[in-house]
Amino acid sequence: MAITKKDVNHIIAMIQELYLEDNIPWICGYSGGKDSSAVVQLVWNALAALPPGQRKHKKVYVISTDTLVESPVIAAWAEASLKKMEECAQKEGILLYPKRLIPKTNNTFWVNLIGRGYPFPKKDFRWCTDRLKIEPSNTFIKSVLNDEHEAILVLGTRKAESKSRREVMEEYEKKRYRAHLSKNGAFANSYIFTPIENWSNDEVWQYLMQYDNPWGHSNKELLAMYSGASEDGECPLVLDTSTPSCGNSRFGCWVCTVVSEDRSMAAMIHNDEEKAWMLPLLEFRNDIAGKYNEDGTKLEAGEAKTKVDRARRDFRKMDGKLQLQNQSFLVHGPYKKEVREAFLRKLLILQKNIRENGPEEVKNVRLIQMEELECIRDIWLNEKHEFDDSLPRIYEEVMGEAYHDNVVRQNRYYGMEEWDMLKNLCEECYPEEELLQNLLSNVLDITAKSSMVSRRKNVSGNLEKEIQKCFYRNEEDALAYKLKTLTD
Repeated sequence: MAITKKDVNHIIAMIQELYLEDNIPWICGYSGGKDSSAVVQLVWNALAALPPGQRKHKKVYVISTDTLVESPVIAAWAEASLKKMEECAQKEGILLYPKRLIPKTNNTFWVNLIGRGYPFPKKDFRWCTDRLKIEPSNTFIKSVLNDEHEAILVLGTRKAESKSRREVMEEYEKKRYRAHLSKNGAFANSYIFTPIENWSNDEVWQYLMQYDNPWGHSNKELLAMYSGASEDGECPLVLDTSTPSCGNSRFGCWVCTVVSEDRSMAAMIHNDEEKAWMLPLLEFRNDIAGKYNEDGTKLEAGEAKTKVDRARRDFRKMDGKLQLQNQSFLVHGPYKKEVREAFLRKLLILQKNIRENGPEEVKNVRLIQMEELECIRDIWLNEKHEFDDSLPRIYEEVMGEAYHDNVVRQNRYYGMEEWDMLKNLCEECYPEEELLQNLLSNVLDITAKSSMVSRRKNVSGNLEKEIQKCFYRNEEDALAYKLKTLTD
């Protein structure tokens, strides 16, 4: 079915009526993709068509969540759109406020994967979505609710997206708070408005091609970007918190490992030679997903990437405890020190290459923020007790520039030289004791920091915890111990 001018005018009138009906502020979800672009465009045109005195009836926030690991192309596109949107809204006297939301520094992808050593996200361990997308949006919505007591979320969700989406939307439609508004199950006193809920995929594109973007961003470029990211010329974007974060073909986080293949990035590289600079990003994403052997060769189809990934991870969980699966093997936990350091080095090399060789529009893109590096360094020094302090050294070796942050080294006695001495001693004299260096370095670091008066509390308890974590000679010994506890 084709979208007619009458259809568009009907939605514009519905938006205007709902906008003027009360003083409840609006929050529009905007990803820069087709559905959210269509919704924000409809809202904008509806407000712009009102008399000047009514355009400032209430605030409309346009929130765009940047996970900090979005595809650089999409991130640059969305950021440029938000800037244009803000400038144009001010000129036209519309109370529309674009907001770029980002996750808290201690919750970002790299802080968790490289800093804490979280294993790469999977379908059954998707630790990323809540931290990177849902929490920033929810935090903003809560702040509006705290100030205004109520809020209306304007979303680009459509029934035609999937059968399950249709069923959910139709169920909420039966329980509407009032005309066009459904109650938001996540927050009290907030409601959901979905103006294009009955549009098909083709109707969204038809609207975008027939009506120019009112804040000056190009809808034709958006279509070209979609077409370039998929062999069949189409792929959906993440729209809101209820939308699955990944699909077999989609824009989204360039590091996403929940899907088996990142077809959108691969298609962009294949379809546009100017996107060849993105190939190392795709290769690094596959490296994180355990698709390469230790020698750098890619696993053949059918080979078990689980074995590769297990070798990169500690056989203990994050808290040092053992978790048994099928009474036959241990569930591995965080990445080992050398793996985390290798990931950081590769990421910085990618960033440097983009700065030096990437196209002009992405040369200033940071794959990892300085605040994230600071947080990772703090975790390595104070949670992991890695007093060799390798992060500044890795940064300076790769980037060729001095590294500076505000992290204060609390261990004044031991550094890289002592770390290397300890490592060599353990490897040469006690090679079968895999956790010996881990135990000794943790004990030395805790003891050194306890020389500060403020750090003396619970020293003995902390030392005891570290000894318990390193109680085993190796994984085989740990597995035997865990099995024995089941029979005792």
